[in-house]
Amino acid sequence: MASVSPIVVQDLNHAYGKGDLRKQILFGVSVEIDPGEIVIVTGPSGSGKTTLLTLVGALRSAQEGSVTILGEELNGAKPATLEKVRRQIGFIFQQHNLLGALTALQNVELGVRASGKYPKTQHRKRAREMLNAVGMGERLDHRPDQLSGGQRQRVAIARALAAEPAIVMADEPTASLDKQSGREVVDRMKFLAREHGTPILLVTHDNRILDIADRIVHLEDGHLSTFTDAVIANNRHMMQMLADNRHKQPIDEVVEGLDEEEFEDLLQDITDESQRFLEATALANNVAFRSMLERGLFAFTHKLASLLNADRASLFLVEDDELVLKVADKLDEMGEIRIPVGSGIAGAAAQSGEALRIDDAYADPRFNREVDRQTGYTTRALLSLPIKDQEGRVFAVAQLLNRKDGQPFDRHDEGRFASFIRSIGVILETQLDMRERDLK
Repeated sequence: MASVSPIVVQDLNHAYGKGDLRKQILFGVSVEIDPGEIVIVTGPSGSGKTTLLTLVGALRSAQEGSVTILGEELNGAKPATLEKVRRQIGFIFQQHNLLGALTALQNVELGVRASGKYPKTQHRKRAREMLNAVGMGERLDHRPDQLSGGQRQRVAIARALAAEPAIVMADEPTASLDKQSGREVVDRMKFLAREHGTPILLVTHDNRILDIADRIVHLEDGHLSTFTDAVIANNRHMMQMLADNRHKQPIDEVVEGLDEEEFEDLLQDITDESQRFLEATALANNVAFRSMLERGLFAFTHKLASLLNADRASLFLVEDDELVLKVADKLDEMGEIRIPVGSGIAGAAAQSGEALRIDDAYADPRFNREVDRQTGYTTRALLSLPIKDQEGRVFAVAQLLNRKDGQPFDRHDEGRFASFIRSIGVILETQLDMRERDLK
């Protein structure tokens, strides 16, 4: 006989109020979550996400449909049954809900005691072990007001997981956290849940953490989308928001006015969005985001030349064993330029996968003088850097031409260039990923 999933919801309807004041929140929601699976529920405010979480968590009685948690039907269940189910669930909320008068150790110990799974003699041991696991072993005796927001959430996670719950439910666990703390929290949740084989149902607005999910579902106006629709909706929303923000001012104008630190911040923002696009979906196709990327790559490449004291910058893509020049000064006048991989400086970098610093281009037999001839430009020093995808394959080459002070490029230039190019590589890979989908 096949095992029953720990969470099975079928045709769930839920409403608040009665008569003319009745408002339906959930409409025919069905979802099944397997052991060890991490499912994220996204959607706009007021869409019913928290209501769904409270119904699945036995914090509220189901009205219509079926909610079967750990083999117990909750629709029409007695209070004792609801209590039994709740004791087997670890809850993590947006607000940590720690007791201010208790230390971190005492808060987690209280969670172990409430589960009723362990004898009193093991409560403190379990609490200490879990706090160590979430990196809070040195703050066992600290009260909540002596901890940072991220540390308090770690304590809350330890409390939720210390008794090895059968299910973990989290409602906006990263909403009050900064980027780094939020990432640490969800990574720890993922690791500990995987260690215990515990399914996680997580409600969030936070697009930064979508990559931890095995599955994403989207709840809007009380209707739950399919997996495919949910991923497309989330990524289109994410990309459209980003594109709309960038289009308030042309991106080349935005980039031109930034200092180095501001440029790095902007580049990191877009890189993060691009990385989540690559990780979260193989389905989305967003025209607005594509347009932003195309303009952004041109602007970023030229901004790099300025920041690194180079006269010019260029960018090649690898296509069918050839390099195709995509970003360069006077590119429209030159027309299409293709170079076989292995030919020229850029082709040599693509073939070897290693950066090349050339002090005197015309003294190097690999240098292709034809491009200079077509543009009327004279290349002296050159720094060529391969760009690799997530699997380590070279799919593009970026180049800097001629330091403005007349000196050759050095190791420091190469290091700074490589740092920027790693981010641009993620953005470029996103654009190529979109293009490949269009061709299928």
